[in-house]
Amino acid sequence: LPGLHIFAVALALEVSVGKTNTVMALNNSNVLLPCVFTTCMGFQDLVFTWYFNSTEMIYQGKIKNKATEPTPIWHNPRVEFVGSTTKKDNNISIVLNGVEFSDAGKYTCHVKNPKEKNAQHSATIFLTVVHKMVETDNTVTLIIVGVVGGLIGLLILFMLIKRVVLFIIKKTQDGKKECLVSSSGNDNTENGLAGSKAEQKAPPKA
Repeated sequence: LPGLHIFAVALALEVSVGKTNTVMALNNSNVLLPCVFTTCMGFQDLVFTWYFNSTEMIYQGKIKNKATEPTPIWHNPRVEFVGSTTKKDNNISIVLNGVEFSDAGKYTCHVKNPKEKNAQHSATIFLTVVHKMVETDNTVTLIIVGVVGGLIGLLILFMLIKRVVLFIIKKTQDGKKECLVSSSGNDNTENGLAGSKAEQKAPPKA
């Protein structure tokens, strides 16, 4: 039938803050809040916004297209944009300067892409501000080395196997990122997909 279209629907716009969503910062230091976005449909006049504790806007920028760097619309004087969108990743990270204890809380990186019928997506980082940094990783490593002793080779082998498995899982997940694919020659992305999963993905308004 000419009117029949088959779609493979997946979330085209995705925002990520990395593997861990918690960041620890020393009082009076500068802290990086990482964020990147991906879209396999491209973007035009994309707007990204950083919020503190869901409501307070601390940075907003606009990106015309992939060939241009973001331009700030508004930002808190203590917030500095350190990302880039003309390079490999669409990096929209910021640095919070002169961190205080009152800065501890939830930071949300929100992206809206008009090219995808105003698709929206966001990711969240939790910032903890401490008086003094305590290193625990080195101690744990020394204990492991002390306990394992002669079995250290097996531990390294296990770590390598784990890394390979994680790499395979990541590659499998990357392969699942699909865009809207139509069986017809018509481009239906402009018309929107009424009742499709794509529209249900939009986050609820605060």
